[in-house]
Amino acid sequence: MIQRRTLLGAAFGVALAATATSAMAQTKWDMPTPYADGNFHTVNVRAFAAEIEKATGGKLAITVHSNASLLKLPEIKRGVQTGQVQIGETLISTLGNEDTMFAFDSVPGLATSYDAARKLYNAARPQLESRFAKQGLMMLYSVAWPPQGIYAKKELASLADLKGAKFRAYNPATARFADLMGASPITVQAAEIAQAFRTGVAESMISSGATGVDTQSWDYLTHYYDLSAFLPQNVVVVNKAAFDALPSDVRAAVLAAAKAAEDRGWVQSAALNEGYKKTMAEKGMKVLPPPAAMVADVQRIGATMAAEWAARAGADGAAVLEAYRK
Repeated sequence: MIQRRTLLGAAFGVALAATATSAMAQTKWDMPTPYADGNFHTVNVRAFAAEIEKATGGKLAITVHSNASLLKLPEIKRGVQTGQVQIGETLISTLGNEDTMFAFDSVPGLATSYDAARKLYNAARPQLESRFAKQGLMMLYSVAWPPQGIYAKKELASLADLKGAKFRAYNPATARFADLMGASPITVQAAEIAQAFRTGVAESMISSGATGVDTQSWDYLTHYYDLSAFLPQNVVVVNKAAFDALPSDVRAAVLAAAKAAEDRGWVQSAALNEGYKKTMAEKGMKVLPPPAAMVADVQRIGATMAAEWAARAGADGAAVLEAYRK
């Protein structure tokens, strides 16, 4: 009996030690994203996290905090940089005031299709990676939003019809776009769009069909003009020190999952684009091609913004544009 208890005790001790070792071996990361669970970016992020946990046998578990529940959009990049969180997703163009290169994707008329946007991104990525690296960050992947169109509460013949309107801006580029068409830019984050329109804080915006569906824009807007002005991108960055602290096999799994998430995200964005517009139309919104005068307005504004971006981006910007236009 004593020997049996000794053996049972020894077995229990081994099991306890194994459990403790397993618990110590697991790394847990927090990952904020500013978008709702139904948004395709968030769906992609959750798939990315699940693939990593599966590939590493649970060695790395990433908890996704959606809908700006942990950090708001303007706080996410800084939160990753300081180690408040280990990894996060943000809209790269919101960093345009910090460095002009981060606004590469938000020049109206420069890249208006998925193929063009992917080519522009490939040209800009080395510059983006270099800038993030200097800040202790590592860029994992980036995915484009669907092309941007104009939302309004009334029929528009041109952008001049929005002169003086309270225009929702989500990055420095869209604020400048509003300025150049004579509207008043109002910064409103994605999670606050519906409330902003319902309370009169905002009256119009430039955004994707994804945003229109996510926020049920048919409840507070009537028209969507399918401009395809540009395709802004989200980026997932990780704290480089946190990444370097991972075992080599876990680091490899993170990079593999990031590559898969980028490829999957671009495909999903393109595949869902027409469906978003169809949904808005079915809900009663007028989804329309842009009038010729509106297209001309966007081209004029885009030319101004392109020149401004190139002047501020300097030699690095010129190199990106040269690579893109080859």
